[in-house]
Amino acid sequence: MLCTVELDDELAALEASLVSVPEQATYGVRTPTPADRDNLDTVVAAAITGDSCATEQLLIFLRPLVVRYCRAKLGRLPHSFSSADDVAQEVCVAVFRALPTYQQLGRPFLSFVYGIAAHKIADVHRANSRDKSDPIAETPDTMSLDDGPEQITLRHELAEQTGALLRTLTQRQRDILIMRVVMGMSAQETADVVGTTAEAIRVAQHRALNRLRKTVARV
Repeated sequence: MLCTVELDDELAALEASLVSVPEQATYGVRTPTPADRDNLDTVVAAAITGDSCATEQLLIFLRPLVVRYCRAKLGRLPHSFSSADDVAQEVCVAVFRALPTYQQLGRPFLSFVYGIAAHKIADVHRANSRDKSDPIAETPDTMSLDDGPEQITLRHELAEQTGALLRTLTQRQRDILIMRVVMGMSAQETADVVGTTAEAIRVAQHRALNRLRKTVARV
């Protein structure tokens, strides 16, 4: 896993290479078309050919989506060496490294992006499971306003209970609930990522929530 400084430098270099020269005459300069879900395939195709404007707009479009996804997946993970934003940065770098060889074979581009994100997140989970040691805290010189042991314990218990509930679902159902409920993605957006239809997403979400309700009722 790359360090934050290296990732910052790489993304900064990528962004710098995409900036047009403002000192030159603007007559005839093409105004970049912002990337969105409707024109994403077109923007990706242009970026693959080396179109710097398309690549820039693709980065602007993808970064907040990837950050939100990683935060939803890793935001409450304890003992993690990497923050969710650091992992999101790694995902963006990996996507743009793979872009020249990416082939549009009918699979949504966002599914490709989230697939890379899932691999990066799995790496963090594996690293987290290997390290169970806690650093010895130094005695503070001043009173801390952070949560005390009781609040931290309660928060961890809640996270564990939520995790236990989610583990009663299939991986696909968990991913759908995270994207729909935590990330606030629409049924169609989630379908684009999973590679199915919006109606199938709604059905899967309904079944997953029903399973959670039944599990809670049995407790």
